[in-house]
This record gives sequence, C-alpha cells and structure tokens, in this order.
Amino acid sequence: MEKQKYYITTAIAYTSGKPHIGNTYEIVLADSIARFKRQQGYDVFFQTGTDEHGQKVELKAAEKGVTPKEFVDEVAGEIKRIWDLMNTSYDKFIRTTDADHEAQVQKIFKKLYDQGDIYKGYYEGLYCTPCESFFTESQLVDGKCPDCGRPVTPAKEEAYFFKMSKYADRLIDYINTHPEFIQPVSRKNEMMNNFLLPGLQDLCVSRTSFTWGIPVSFDPKHVTYVWLDALTNYITGIGYDCDGNSSDLFKKNWPADLHLIGKDIIRFHTIYWPIFLMALDLPLPKQVFGHPWLLQGDGKMSKSKGNVLYADELADFFGVDAVRYFVLHEMPFENDGVITWELMVERLNSELANTLGNLVNRTISMSNKYFDGVVENKNICEPVDDDLKTVVTSTRDKVAEKMEGLRVADAMTEIFNLFKRCNKYIDETMPWALAKDEDKKDRLATVLYNLVEGICIGAELLESYMPETAERIRTQLNAKKRNYDDLATFGLYPSGNKVTDKPEILFARLDIKEVLEKVEAKNAAEAAKEAKEAGIDIEPKEEISYDDFMKMQFQVGEIISCEEVKKSKKLLCSQVKIGSQVRQIVSGIKAHYKPEEMVGKKVMVLVNLKPAKLAGVMSEGMILCAEDENGELALMVPDKDMPAGAEIC
Repeated sequence: MEKQKYYITTAIAYTSGKPHIGNTYEIVLADSIARFKRQQGYDVFFQTGTDEHGQKVELKAAEKGVTPKEFVDEVAGEIKRIWDLMNTSYDKFIRTTDADHEAQVQKIFKKLYDQGDIYKGYYEGLYCTPCESFFTESQLVDGKCPDCGRPVTPAKEEAYFFKMSKYADRLIDYINTHPEFIQPVSRKNEMMNNFLLPGLQDLCVSRTSFTWGIPVSFDPKHVTYVWLDALTNYITGIGYDCDGNSSDLFKKNWPADLHLIGKDIIRFHTIYWPIFLMALDLPLPKQVFGHPWLLQGDGKMSKSKGNVLYADELADFFGVDAVRYFVLHEMPFENDGVITWELMVERLNSELANTLGNLVNRTISMSNKYFDGVVENKNICEPVDDDLKTVVTSTRDKVAEKMEGLRVADAMTEIFNLFKRCNKYIDETMPWALAKDEDKKDRLATVLYNLVEGICIGAELLESYMPETAERIRTQLNAKKRNYDDLATFGLYPSGNKVTDKPEILFARLDIKEVLEKVEAKNAAEAAKEAKEAGIDIEPKEEISYDDFMKMQFQVGEIISCEEVKKSKKLLCSQVKIGSQVRQIVSGIKAHYKPEEMVGKKVMVLVNLKPAKLAGVMSEGMILCAEDENGELALMVPDKDMPAGAEIC
C-alpha cells in the first residue's frame, strides 16, 4: 500500500544574521512533527531554507564591505550549520538565491501581470526597513512599526501592486468553511477582524529603491518585493513550474499539509500567500500554524536588548537533545514560552537526569547486579503490573492525539508520564527487597523485564523529540527499533536479551551556580572581545592648531632593506625609499616585526622630523604605527597601492 504523503515547511530564515534560540525553536518543532509522521508511516517531505533578498541585506552587506551575495552565502551557511547541529531531518534546504527559484519568481510575476492581477502604480507611505513593510499612519503603534516596534520612515517610489481585493471575498469564504486552515483559532480571529473584514489594500510587490532582489523580467529597474519572492519558495522548492511543467515531486506533495511559522508573520501566510495561490489557480495549504515566541526572561530576544541566546552555545552547556527537550517541552500551545539558564538547569536535573536518566541507569544496573545483565520474562505477574502495562501501551495513542493537534509539549508530557510510571513501579515492587529472597527470583526477573520493556517503548516514542537519546537508550538495552504499530503492544522485548554491562549516564546533573559562573565568564570574554573590536580610548593630548599640523610632512615610504640594531633589543633600522631619496629610519618595533617582514612594505612616514641618534644609529624620520591596549603594534599602510613619495594629506 502506498504511503500517505505529508509535506511540512518552516518559514525560511531571513539572512540578516545568526539565528537565536527563538528562531531555532521553529526548525526543531517542525523536525519533531516530521519525525513523528515518518514514524507513523507517512511519506514525509520536510522543507526549510533561507530568505536572502531585500533592502536590509543590501545595507548589512554594505556595512561589512562585501557584496550582498557574499553576505548571504556566509549567513545561510551559518543557519544551515545550526539546523544541522540541532539534528533536524529536513529533506530540502532552499535558498531564494537559487537559480531555479529566481527563474520561477520571474515567471510568476509575469503571469500575474499578464492576467491583470498586478499593475504599475506609485507608492507613498511609511516604511519599516527591518520588516520590509509599508504601513499607513493609522496602522502604526505609537508612531512605530506595528510588527517590530522600530521607527518608520516616509517612502515614495514607483512600484507594481497586486490587486488583493479581487480575491478577498473568496479567501474569507475559504477561511470560514475550513476552520482547520489557521491555527490556533486566536490567530484566525485576528486575521479576519483586523485585516480581511475591514478591507484589504492592494499589496506592493516591487521596489526600485534598492537592487538586491530578483529583477522583474519585463521592467528590470524593479526588483520583486519580499513576499512574492519569499512565499513562493514553498512551491518552487518542490519543482513548481509556472509554464505547466511542474515536477512529479510537486504534483505529489502540493498542497502542503502544514506551514509552520512564527505568529509575527501569520498575516503574510494566511492572507497574501493564499491569494497568490488563488491567482495561480493552485490549491491552498491545508493548515498554517502560527506558533508563539520563545522569550528570554521576560522579553522577545533581540541583539539590541543584549538578551540573545544561541542554540550552539546552549548545546555546549547542555547537549543537543537537552536543548531540543527544553524548547519543545517548555513552549505552550498558544502563549509565549520563557527560556532562562536557571530554568534549563532545573529541567535538566529534574526531568532528564532524574526522571529519565536515573530510571535507565537503575534498571540496567539492577539487571547486571542480579542477573548478569540478562533480561528474562518469567511471567510471574502481580496486579501492580497491570497498571504499568496499561500506562505504557496507551501512551502511543495519547501522543498521537496530542500531535494531531500540534500540541507537541503535551505529547512529550505523556512520554515522561510513562517514565514516571516506571519509576513509581520500582518503588512499588522494590527489586532490592525481592533480591533478598531466593523464592522471589523469578518475580524479580519479571519486574526488571517489565521495566526494560516500558523503557523501550518510551524511548521509541521519544525518538521524534530527542533522537540521539532514544538511540543511546536502545543501544544500552540492546533493543531493536520498533514499528509504530508495535508501540501499543507490551512484551516484544526478546526474553533472554542482555543489556550493556557498562551503563552510561544519559544526563549529568548540573550545579546552577557553576553554570552561571561559566556563562558570566563567557559573556565577559565576549564583551572584552567586542570592546576590542569596537575600538579603544586613549588619553587626549593638547590641541594643536591647523598651522601646527601643516608643519608636519607625511609621505608614503617603501622599505627596501631592514636589519636589527645590534646594540638594542627593541630597534630595527630600515632603509626607506621616499620619492628619489632613501632615508634611514630607526623604529622600536623589533618585538612585532622581523627585518625580513619589513622589506617591500609601503608605510606612512613623518619625513620632516629632526634627525636623532638612537642606540648610536642616526634616524631621519619616523615610521608610523597603531598600538592597541595590549601594546601590540601594526604598521600604518595605504589602503591602495601608492608610489613611494606620495604625499599623505
């Protein structure tokens, strides 16, 4: 029987910088859903990627002195590195700078223009550069962008517009007849009441004030504006072709089963995107889920607030699966979640180290102590076993029910309830007491078998959320991977199997004080590094007049030879060509440059400094250097190749 398809996407990450843990939450959330669907037997296609065009990227690239493509290549690489670090099982990583995507965007724009959905006009409004969105005065909140709270600036330019109102009634009807389309329901109400019902304005879909974008094929001074470019990745990434030659992958997977996005971009995915699809005569995605934010402390993460946490930093402290556990389990269905160092340590110690790790370790250790690691089901049962088996065998369907509603945190709670029930079973059966009575040996064997079987089923269900941990548990229990259908059946662990004789600690308990001290030390080191990169302050000297400055003569000099001054530990003596002359200049830079490193360098020279003897050697000028707070020196050299003797002014 052919597997049922399941196409899931994340929003593509904007390449303005390194993604923080709040951004990373989305890819981990999508991964847990994709993995669970695969476990259930679905043929899953999981797409993520990067959104790489726009004015903000163009500005950031200019700030770094690189091209926009060089800038996005670096950032996209960093995003992909973190997605891979977090063990996410995506099938496709699309970049909006991919040639096939860009070609399709141009075709889509032309098609919509030719059929009258796009027209040329003039835009005048208030523009938010970070959000790349126009707003009217009435849409602002306290005079600022309603989405990000940053300042807006007046903007006026020629642009192409999409006739949103043409499809508005059709979209309203679709939303009303498909209650599952926008989730949670609160997001649906917000879209209907705040945007659709009051009436849609036509949407700006091109820009002329910057160039980093996909050119409009028939009007190349325009570039395609962000949303018509970014949103179409969901179809171009699986082979949509505007000319009607779409791939088999597209025909199989579209419409998407789930667009997983942040709540801040719900409007674009539930209004603009469905209308674009209607205009292209394509079916709408089955569901758009706007997840809440993961907040640091009591606020949204931002570099300007200095409250940003990154997935790779957290993984260094806690491990990848512990970070996955935290961001998935601590996020409510509708409300924002909170992440702090203290909360992560508390959860790791209580849930991961104690509830799960200690359970696995105790079970394996008792199996080794009492039966040399051999786990046998002697079927000496007591009533207390029945409740354990009921909890274990019912967990699969409870997890499935929660996942069907995308309540991932609740699904994980069900799995940890299974582990907690196993811990309670140890307290109820007291294996250490059974071990003291030879007549109870078969009962003890049965108890340990039941524990191993319960842990095996729990580990299989845990795999979607903590894949490395699930595999480590399987390995220690010498258990094979099980089919989803078998996870509601108790007793499939082979009787007579042998567990490892060296159980490893899954999660070591951490001391919050030590963690915070390490975090503080790391932050201090980074702050010092940033301060060093930002610049240093020195004691100011007396002001001089312009006439004083004009008395100094600076020229470019080329060092043609250099040697150590024998009577000095600090000095080098250089022969410096300045125009047609050669000057001998002594410099205290021996600790920083070797004589052979100096030869051939073009340097800045103070030419009219009064000659002086240094360590018995005559010096006829001064080579200029910069010095940092640590006393490190660097020669001042021209930015471009200049001839020896060129005046510095």
